[in-house]
Amino acid sequence: MTQTRQTPAASRLFEPARLGGLELSSRLVMAPLTRNRAGADGVPGELMATHYAQRASAGLIIAEGTTPNAVGQTYPHIPGIHTPAQIAGWRRVTDAVRAAGGRMFLQLQHGGRVGHPDTSGHVPLAPSAVRFPEPLQTPGGPREGVIPRVMAEEDVRSTIADFASAARNAVEAGFDGVEVHSANGHLLHQFLAGNTNLRTDAWGGSVANRIRFPVEVVRAVAEAVGPERVGVRISPGTNVNGVREEDTELLYPALVAALAEVGPAYLHQVHSDPDQPLFAEIRGAWPGTLIANPRLSHEELAADAGFLKGERLLAAGADLVALGRGFLANPDLVERLRTGAPLNALRPEFLMHVQGAEGYNDYPALAPAPALALA
Repeated sequence: MTQTRQTPAASRLFEPARLGGLELSSRLVMAPLTRNRAGADGVPGELMATHYAQRASAGLIIAEGTTPNAVGQTYPHIPGIHTPAQIAGWRRVTDAVRAAGGRMFLQLQHGGRVGHPDTSGHVPLAPSAVRFPEPLQTPGGPREGVIPRVMAEEDVRSTIADFASAARNAVEAGFDGVEVHSANGHLLHQFLAGNTNLRTDAWGGSVANRIRFPVEVVRAVAEAVGPERVGVRISPGTNVNGVREEDTELLYPALVAALAEVGPAYLHQVHSDPDQPLFAEIRGAWPGTLIANPRLSHEELAADAGFLKGERLLAAGADLVALGRGFLANPDLVERLRTGAPLNALRPEFLMHVQGAEGYNDYPALAPAPALALA
């Protein structure tokens, strides 16, 4: 089933843009989304290479959350970037995207307490011993979360080093850069949020201490591969995966200011709302490229995949707009939005915790225009 909509003939969303040293074909970014299509060993295969190559017309692809070390794995069939086989698997993906004319960053995601020994073989690490509050998907099905092991100073330092190593591995695998995931209740966000960070040492307590771990991770990654190859994803006020922020309005201005001193190429804000004062404050404080990711209802997704909200975000100061589900259902989303072509309907039953090409690589692209007959 498809949805028909109208679109203006011209939009800033389709303008070329620069990101660090990269030339992007448009301001439309494919957001990172968990799809659980890697092998059991975290190695990307041909299925993933096909998926991303199909979507290479995005101005930039940010590939799905990928673990920088074994203990950071969240769910089964999540890709990694810490073994030679995983690096080689991702190289096949980036080669396919590059051959199709695309640009690609890799999101580095450590789950922290969002993980289970049945999946990773390790007791999860986290800033504090606060159990994940919901069942977690494992190879044997849903399991109750376990109490994570509190990160000692040596764990903090080794994890920072693992992020830096993963960034180097990503560049070796052919990515144009990496995005550090400091959002959605994963490890870096767990250090930020007061209900998951109960520490009384230099990594917890005050806002200055709680932002320290994310900032140090980004600093190490920037030193490893160059700040022009680094982005950061944040989700102010988003209570996903059981995190709870009581001081969002204090936390994020401090975090953004500290990150600006490190100088990564972009900041990527989840569920950006141009009507919220915090969005304007972050835009005013951030000197680099701002990628805005709008929150979309099912109706908005079906109507235009986020086109109108994307235009509003550009008008409010965003530089690029990241769309997720629209790119999943429409491998040629940019062209569909540009021409006003119908959109494919998303099949949500294939989003996560399934494998195979169905609901992944079988969304149809627009039929190519017929060739002109030559006289």
